[in-house]
Amino acid sequence: MNPGNMNKMLQKMQQDMVEAQQALETETVEVTKNGITIVITGHQRVQSVTIDPKNIDTSDEEWMTDLQDLLVIAVNEAIEQSQTMAAQRMESITGGLGNIPGLGGLL
Repeated sequence: MNPGNMNKMLQKMQQDMVEAQQALETETVEVTKNGITIVITGHQRVQSVTIDPKNIDTSDEEWMTDLQDLLVIAVNEAIEQSQTMAAQRMESITGGLGNIPGLGGLL
């Protein structure tokens, strides 16, 4: 590959990565788990938490502990999905680097 072309390709990839990072700041994933809905950005910032009261039995003495446990589960699932979204976005940009002569195995 021509060094000039490789430089242009790497500059384009760098610009694409900056744009993807900016997009991930506002792109969201919505996860519903056990009646709790979490909306989170690609930067793992929680935007909202919605709790369906039908899933919370306040007559049970342990209802607060149950709610806290459900929140932890839902938030962790949302973070995992947000991280997956971000990783897939970056992979779509950098995935071709392994095919560049001289860079194989570096990324």
